[in-house]
Amino acid sequence: MSAKIVKEQVVGSALQLLDRLGMEGLTMRKVADTLNVQVPSLYWHFANKDALFEAVADTLLEQVATATVAGETWQEMFFRISCEVRQALLAHRDGARFLARTYPLSDNVARISSQMIASLKEAGADDRTAAWGTFSTLYYVIGFTIEEQAFAEKRPDRNQSPDIQSLMLRYPMAALAWQQILESDADEGFRFGLNMALQGLTHTLCASEK
Repeated sequence: MSAKIVKEQVVGSALQLLDRLGMEGLTMRKVADTLNVQVPSLYWHFANKDALFEAVADTLLEQVATATVAGETWQEMFFRISCEVRQALLAHRDGARFLARTYPLSDNVARISSQMIASLKEAGADDRTAAWGTFSTLYYVIGFTIEEQAFAEKRPDRNQSPDIQSLMLRYPMAALAWQQILESDADEGFRFGLNMALQGLTHTLCASEK
């Protein structure tokens, strides 16, 4: 069996464990046990746990931004890629939190961000605006998805405890927002925030042209 196949199997097993046990349940020992090997065998392919986890995180994004759309504006590209990133992370348990924890400087992350940065520069952005505009958008996507997955994992009961009810009575604006979140559709909330981010970035680009 080739080294490449074995390495892919290690990543695949780690990803299966992530889906089954969550981020806290993913360990080198459990990956080795799943593959029926000793832990030192994993170090032939990954220098340490962080290297393995970065490879797993990179795999989460391997299907994102693999196609181009002719005539797409940078706003349309950002919206499409942002939605693809969110869906890719939602496809795996703790996907967004795992990506944020590992923060891989990897092939897929570089490929996705390069496309977004290039589109902003073609629209007239300087290097600073293109870089921060891209990563601020991706940070929003990851942050929203972390909250979305956590909320789905432990969705609060509408009939809250007396302490929560008292808190909501004391802070009616927070209660109003909480009610909106409980009744909202996650896709709608995601699009709302993403459009706000893109509108702000569009304003920044327009202002820099004056």
